[in-house]
Amino acid sequence: MLKIGDFSKLSRVSVRMLRHYDDIGLLKPAEIDDFSGYRYYREEQLFIIGRITTLKDMGFALADIIRILEIYDDKDKFDDYLITRQKELADQARETEYKLMLLDTARKRLRKGQNMSYDVTVKTIPERYAATVHMIIPRYEDEQLAWNRMKEYGKPMTPADPCRAGCDFLDKEYKEENVEIVAWMTVKGKYEDTEQVEFKILPEIEVASCIVKGSYDQLSDATATALSWINSNGYKMSDSPMFCIYHVSPAMTSNPDEYVTEVCFPVERS
Repeated sequence: MLKIGDFSKLSRVSVRMLRHYDDIGLLKPAEIDDFSGYRYYREEQLFIIGRITTLKDMGFALADIIRILEIYDDKDKFDDYLITRQKELADQARETEYKLMLLDTARKRLRKGQNMSYDVTVKTIPERYAATVHMIIPRYEDEQLAWNRMKEYGKPMTPADPCRAGCDFLDKEYKEENVEIVAWMTVKGKYEDTEQVEFKILPEIEVASCIVKGSYDQLSDATATALSWINSNGYKMSDSPMFCIYHVSPAMTSNPDEYVTEVCFPVERS
């Protein structure tokens, strides 16, 4: 039997944390002296504390570790926990990568002393024949899922000349998840619909638009500029959803500074 201090040294877990593990039922001492209250551990409990430490390093919460230890020897159930945690970490990594990109872009703009301004114009976007993908994506940042689905169309598609590609955002409010979109790309010729891709004529529409050159972190400022212009110039938003046209998109360049995005707000006279 090992005193709690000796067990702490061998396991590299502090006495304070061992007591906390005892309090929450994660790792109970093998014995507690009735007279002194000293905690004693068996040597084989070092294997258990090793598992706990490894699971903590993977980012599992202590409440989850309690449940995992109960099914530790069931490989299938244990693997389910590992798969779930792996997906959570992959999502966090993507989110961290996106935040790092925003920080990098902001620093570049700061060094260049850029003061972004956006010119708003009213224009009519003509009727156009397009391949469309209507789907619900987890978040706005996952728009690429719709474009991937379009790429999976069984036959080659001939882009229209000029080719426009865009995305309509159908929700009436900002959504933190489950975002409804329609991604579209103008094409030449006629094609058969599939379960994933529908070909349709998109109607002529009048929009107030502004061009954003550079990364997508500017879209909020561009939106604010466009809406202010609309309210000040005798227009109002129509019921049609706003959309973006991607003149230079991530599919064309890996450098966010080279993106060219046209933000379009369908309008009508007030």
